[in-house]
Amino acid sequence: MHDNTLTGGQALVRLLANYGVDTVFGIPGVHTLELYRGLPGSGIRHVLTRHEQGAGFMADGYARVSGKPGVCFVITGPGVTNAATAIGQAYADSIPMLVISSVNHTASLGKGWGSLHETQDQRAITAPITAFSAVALSAEDLPELVARAYAVFDSERPRPVHISVPLDVLAAPIKRDWSNDVVRRPGRGLPSAEVLDQAVAKLVAAKRPMIIAGGGALAAGAALQRLSTRLAAPFFTSVAGKGLLPIDAPLNAGASLCVEHGWQLISEADVVLAVGTEMADTDYWRERLPIKGELLRVDIDPRKFNDVYPCAVALRGDAQQTLLALLERLPPVPRDDERAMQAVATLHRAIAQGHGPLQSLHQAILARIAAELPANAFISSDMTQLAYTGNYAFPSRAPRSWLHPTGYGTLGYGLPAGIGAKFGAPQRPGLVLVGDGGFLYTAQELATAVEELDSPLVVLLWNNDALGQIRDDMLELHIEPIGVLPRNPDFALFAQAFGCTVNQPQNLDELQTDLRNAFTRNGVTLIELKHACAC
Repeated sequence: MHDNTLTGGQALVRLLANYGVDTVFGIPGVHTLELYRGLPGSGIRHVLTRHEQGAGFMADGYARVSGKPGVCFVITGPGVTNAATAIGQAYADSIPMLVISSVNHTASLGKGWGSLHETQDQRAITAPITAFSAVALSAEDLPELVARAYAVFDSERPRPVHISVPLDVLAAPIKRDWSNDVVRRPGRGLPSAEVLDQAVAKLVAAKRPMIIAGGGALAAGAALQRLSTRLAAPFFTSVAGKGLLPIDAPLNAGASLCVEHGWQLISEADVVLAVGTEMADTDYWRERLPIKGELLRVDIDPRKFNDVYPCAVALRGDAQQTLLALLERLPPVPRDDERAMQAVATLHRAIAQGHGPLQSLHQAILARIAAELPANAFISSDMTQLAYTGNYAFPSRAPRSWLHPTGYGTLGYGLPAGIGAKFGAPQRPGLVLVGDGGFLYTAQELATAVEELDSPLVVLLWNNDALGQIRDDMLELHIEPIGVLPRNPDFALFAQAFGCTVNQPQNLDELQTDLRNAFTRNGVTLIELKHACAC
């Protein structure tokens, strides 16, 4: 092989750099060496994670704050299966992610020879949790598959893509240099004029219109605010849509559709406009929202128009473009905005007054966080009771500021996603909210955080010495609690061993002081707050 001839692996890395990839998360292995040959001089930063699941979650967090696809490199077999949980989470929450893995030599595929890291059919493992999973049987397949992946990210419902590359394809010299074959055809388009007119007619006729927006509307905040104001429509978001309206916007009902007072308000709407949200039960913690009025849906995924919430008008297209087209067509309509604002204000009061003892404790902690959180910070949260309360009770200042594993509901998400988000938005301080149970799923990623980060990342560990939600569920169902009261390690010593700064506040005042100091510290701070200290 001539020195100037690229291998398939080298050319693939160059191609990714030409698509604008600046960071990849992964762990090098004997089956990805040819990818790593391509990294030096590519301009792509490699972040060494401590587990492939961590690589996947970091790619997810990177994508959520940056809007760009997160990319990871993993090995054949165990690398893919380790990353599968993170791929499933990204699939559930419509997060763009590109997973590049090796696979065994082409001649051995499906043969059952017992090769290292062999699976019967690696593509079949990830096919159900990706937009597509494909095997590049020749180097010439790679530019086409990467272009197809970016077509998903740019033009369809964004979801993970997995491309497997056999070892011989990675290692062999390419016949022509395709590393500059970048194809980007962004655009999700607009619904037809006829459908837009139907939607406008229903919005004009509505007496009590309301809006629900989700993660598919993150680029449409300004248009949503205009539309909400024009229609005097109370504005709800899913957890993925938190921060789309300013906190103090008088029609901003927030992510309150997961509590009873939010359900009551949405039931009063005669027309509901749902934008970029799949309206899943994991968004609202209820099998079905009590929507009694007509439903208009803006979505890029046509399968959403005939699911558990069939709609009166289906507007398939880009959220921002579609909303701007609706605004252009919408005539001035006199509206009783005072009534709508009053309804939203009443909702917020009812939520604040309706907290049970545990939620009140969470609210007290969240209030201290809000007091110290820098204006441009993001919060990455795990599956923990503190975050469940925060999903509806913590107001986010901007989109892409509250990262939560909604649909798949994965324990261990919070820490690695927060680390990945720091690479997607290095200038933004980060806060991780994680419980003691979820922390131990991916705690080893503290090594990556300490090694790589030189700006503030604060890990708030809510330690109730229990798998608290499951314990409470067992008690409520009269099941004797089993396996929910684990013996925890000394978390302070654990974090110090990785090189973290550690605080253990004894009350909420100390917590607030520790948070304030931590956000001025370049590097990783672990704050362990014990349940007893917060009471």
